[in-house]
Order: sequence, then structure tokens, then C-alpha cells
Amino acid sequence: MSFPAPKPEGPQIPQHLLQTVDCLQGPVRAVRYNVDGNYFLTCGADKSLKLWSASKGTLLKTYSGHGYEVLDADSSFDNSQICSCSADKTVILWDVASGQVTRKLRGHAGKVNCVQFNEDGTVMLSGSIDGTVRCWDVRSRRNEPIQILDEARDGVSSLKAAQYELLTGSVDGRVRRYDLRMGQLHVDFISSPITCVCFSADGQCTLSSSLDSTLRLMDKSSGEMLGEYKGHTMKGYKLDCCLSSKDTHVLSCSEDGHVYCWDLVEGSLSLKLPVGKAVVQSLSFHPSECRLLTAMEGRVQLWANEPETEET
Repeated sequence: MSFPAPKPEGPQIPQHLLQTVDCLQGPVRAVRYNVDGNYFLTCGADKSLKLWSASKGTLLKTYSGHGYEVLDADSSFDNSQICSCSADKTVILWDVASGQVTRKLRGHAGKVNCVQFNEDGTVMLSGSIDGTVRCWDVRSRRNEPIQILDEARDGVSSLKAAQYELLTGSVDGRVRRYDLRMGQLHVDFISSPITCVCFSADGQCTLSSSLDSTLRLMDKSSGEMLGEYKGHTMKGYKLDCCLSSKDTHVLSCSEDGHVYCWDLVEGSLSLKLPVGKAVVQSLSFHPSECRLLTAMEGRVQLWANEPETEET
């Protein structure tokens, strides 16, 4: 006589609040895990960028050099450098250990909304309200971009780099995917201003959020719509979306104080995470663990799939 095998446990999603960090830098515009999830960055309206320990929530270093609020940041693959962008139209490259400005790059004609390193940390990419993406050589001392992508007809709100590809979202309602190896451009017309774009972990799909309160999952090669996710509110703010580290769930910030989490395949709402009473501005999913960072006003909250157990 045999017993039936236990039903496999479904994918876990972060829903237990582990810690709240008061960042003391005005409204937090963006929160970003580093490449291995040991640290995270917060971008503040007080013109500062801060580096925090992800396990303890303690402040490790403050970087000051922008002339206006910091809007986005990214850390290099070896955690030696940080790049940040600001409403002051500049992109800054920082040395993590010393906290010093390595280079301050100018060239955008308006505020810079998004910034990211490529995978090997040799190039910085920045997207601006001026409708361009500029590519900066990190290794050289030249202060001019090595390439300018100017296909967008309105401001570039979000960008993500993966291997030889670059994904951008624009206020003109288009998601553009550049194949830098083949020199090709693929465009998906969404018809509503794009607020955030990202690749799936397996690199086969793209996710975009827009101001019609809809997230769209697209097959990267065919452009086929694989899923739409609705229920949240995104009508007037540039808010983040992302996929979980194992591509099981789609997550989005919302103007109603929640983070919404949908099952990627079924499209059903799995969790409506109550973060607070204000707009949830930014989020970042841990690169390997089931942990989530959310930013609201001047604080960041760390969420996990299980409550934290006290050490004995």
C-alpha cells in the first residue's frame, strides 16, 4: 500500500515585513539591489545616494555630488563602482570604497531618468527626458558618449541591459529592443506612456508597465503578447515593475499604497501587499532569494516569504 505523494508547494512570494529603514534623504526615488543582493542603493530627493547593508539595514556610505534629486542608480558586476543619474542632467561614476566621484558626465539636455551598467561594467547607459540613450565608455577618460540612440520621440523613462541587448521604454508609448550585436532595432507599440521595462530572468520575454494601469509580458523573439496584468493603479507616476528571480511572478508598484503580485502564467492576482498609505515609488527583487525591497516616501521596507526567526 502506498500513500499519495504530498502536493508540491507552490512558488513563494515575499509577504512578511522583516525591516523598515528610515533613509533620512527625503522621498526615496529608487531602491536597487546590487548584483549579488548583499547591498542596496537608495536614491534620494535630497541629492544624495546611499549604500546600505541588505542583511542589517545599516548605512554603509553616503555619496553626495549631484546638484538635484537622484533618480536612479546601479552597481557594477564586481561592486567596485556605482553609477547614478539625476534631474541635474548629469551621470556620475563613483568609486564605492572611497565614495569619491570618478567622473561626472554631461551631455543630456534634460533630467536623466535611468542609468545602468552593461554586464561586464565597461559601459554605462543613461536614458533622459531629452529622448536619447547615451552610452559612456567607463574605461576611458573621454567625456563624450561613444554612441547616442535617438529613436525615441519623447522622453526615455526606463532601460535595461542584458548581454548584447538593450531594452528601453519611452513616453511615446513604445518599447524598443536594440540588438547591439546585429545592429537591429525591434519596436513594440503600446499606445500608453511606458514607465518601466525589464527582461525576464531566462531572457526570453520582456515586461513593460504603462500609464494605462497595465503590465504586458511579450515574447521577445516574436513580439507576441503572452499576458496582461491589471488591478493596480498607475496613471500619473513613473513606477517600477519587475519579475521575481525565478520568473514565477510579476510585480508592480501602485499609487494606492500596495505592491501587486500576479502569477506569471495564470495571470491571477496572487498577492496585494499593503506597503502603506502613499504611492509605492520603487521596488527591487533580490537576484536569487525570495526577498523584495519597496520604497515609499522616505523609507524602504524589506519583505521575505517567511517571518524572520530569532537566533538562539
